[in-house]
Amino acid sequence: MNKNETIQNDSENIFLAYQENVDILINGIRRSVPHYHQSITNVQQEYLQAYENLFGTSIALQKEFAKKSGISARIPNVTLKIIHDATEKFVKASSIQSQMTLATIDATQQNIKTFSDNTEYFAELNKNIFQSWISMFMTKSNK
Repeated sequence: MNKNETIQNDSENIFLAYQENVDILINGIRRSVPHYHQSITNVQQEYLQAYENLFGTSIALQKEFAKKSGISARIPNVTLKIIHDATEKFVKASSIQSQMTLATIDATQQNIKTFSDNTEYFAELNKNIFQSWISMFMTKSNK
């Protein structure tokens, strides 16, 4: 085995080990993504349930207090309309915020895909440049 073959084999072993370890790392992350996603979804559901419980018990407690203390819970129709309108506007604003958030996530995902594609193109370009240099130097050294 000559010196170039030894270097070639060592290089293949180094890059093979590097690639294997990168693959192990990526696969480990890939396996954790569904668990992460499920955990985030569970937290969101729990958060929503907690607020639903908070408002439900608060309203029930206030309703019971008003009834037992003889406080009238009647409100003018104008006030009721203002409350409904404010709630409707809040729901619309929340919907717009959700749409913006989803659009931002979609744009981020597209940017990551573009980055990945550009990395492949850049690697191919560098490979072509490298091969051109090698062929130029090999031609000169063979003369």
